[in-house]
Amino acid sequence: MMDGMDSLILKLHDVNAVKFGEYKLKSGLLTPIYMDLRVLVSHPALMNQVAGLIYQKVQDEGLQFDSVCGVPYTALPLATIICSQNELPMLIRRKEAKDYGTRRLVEGTYHEGDICLIIEDTVTSGSSILETAEVLYKEGLKVTDAIVLMDREQGGVPMLASQGIRLHPIITMFKLIDVLQAAKRIGDDMAEKVRKFIRENNTFRPKEGNGSAPPVIKKARVDPSLQLSYEARARLPGVHPLASQLFTIMTEKQSNLCLSADVTSCEELLRLADSVGPKICMLKTHVDILEDFTVDFTRKLQAVAEKHRFIIFEDRKFADIGNTVKHQYEGGVYQISAWSHVVNAHVVPGPGVVNGLAAVGQSHGRGCLLIAQMSSEGSLATGDYTKAAVKMAEERSDFVLGFICGSKLTNQPQFIHVTPGVQLQRGGDCLGQQYTTPEEVILNKGSDVIIVGRGILRAPDRSEAAETYRQAGWSAYTKRLVQQAV
Repeated sequence: MMDGMDSLILKLHDVNAVKFGEYKLKSGLLTPIYMDLRVLVSHPALMNQVAGLIYQKVQDEGLQFDSVCGVPYTALPLATIICSQNELPMLIRRKEAKDYGTRRLVEGTYHEGDICLIIEDTVTSGSSILETAEVLYKEGLKVTDAIVLMDREQGGVPMLASQGIRLHPIITMFKLIDVLQAAKRIGDDMAEKVRKFIRENNTFRPKEGNGSAPPVIKKARVDPSLQLSYEARARLPGVHPLASQLFTIMTEKQSNLCLSADVTSCEELLRLADSVGPKICMLKTHVDILEDFTVDFTRKLQAVAEKHRFIIFEDRKFADIGNTVKHQYEGGVYQISAWSHVVNAHVVPGPGVVNGLAAVGQSHGRGCLLIAQMSSEGSLATGDYTKAAVKMAEERSDFVLGFICGSKLTNQPQFIHVTPGVQLQRGGDCLGQQYTTPEEVILNKGSDVIIVGRGILRAPDRSEAAETYRQAGWSAYTKRLVQQAV
């Protein structure tokens, strides 16, 4: 059954608001997909539907503001409808001041210190919203939030977050492509072309503090007693772009399940990934146990990941000096940096292991999980070792997005906690692996992602088992949010 958002996406395609070809964006990028939402002015029913969804988002997020400003020019009619229908004060930002009359850049009634909500139609880098915010700042206004109909998922959310503005998207690019592909409005080749373009053209990178770049992004000041939702954490200032993407995937798929795909055949792994892909947020591989590995396999795996929208995590457990892990990561038979979004590393070698990986992975938009705890009996990854891992992550949060751990290790919500050794029943095996339940991991221990291997792989129906674990993990997460709210 088609939901309201899917119906809206198809209507946008019907009126040619979604175009495929080659188009130049404001950021200068040439894109295979273009959102031309200016056509909405000729379709009043659709315009009203979009305005209604934007205002519903305002209410759902509980946003507080004194006035509304649409980014000129496409968002102006949307802002006008919203303000008129809901009796909200509106401001108009001019692109240039007139040389007569008041010569003001911001029209309307406002007071210094007022909070203004910005509305935009489409975001790529976030620069248009930031330009409008800067004009409002000069008038003594504050901007804390912005709502956009279409987020192209190319860095706008983290860029604006780095400037203290939370961006709330109605539709994301991956969602739009999934709907159009499922409805056979576009072919598989075009869908994969767009997904690849989005993945490879993130416009935002956290900037290093050196003589030629702006200072490092400040961390968000968040009350550690609050348990933020995955969606809220995706928008935090300073969150790694890949962590933001993962939190968003988890929210949209209602899944905090990572499958540990410990199989020895490339063909079986691809079948498995395609089967459980809709139910997982991340797929963990051990590429060195594959008996028939080829580079072509990694291309096919990336295609499946893009099709079902999950993160690939190669469980390589790097543990050598910086120069060695650099070569292990980018070279050799497996060329891991070319296809795996996330890798992990032990902290035994010290900061050099992260620096070596970052030297390769950062330019590709990759990230790393530090192994702070392990699920095996008698593990030495405890105490001071675990504290050292947390400290190392804090120092390299531009590349480290979280931890492999048994429980929540830090109150800094931009870090993601990923826990292995999960089954529906507590227990262990003869080789020292200790199993914990999804509810224990997510609800009681405060972790974010459950890693399940044998609980799914040994099931008669792997897809059905994955769905059972997805539901268990998500149920534990929703209970956690409810308990925090009480």
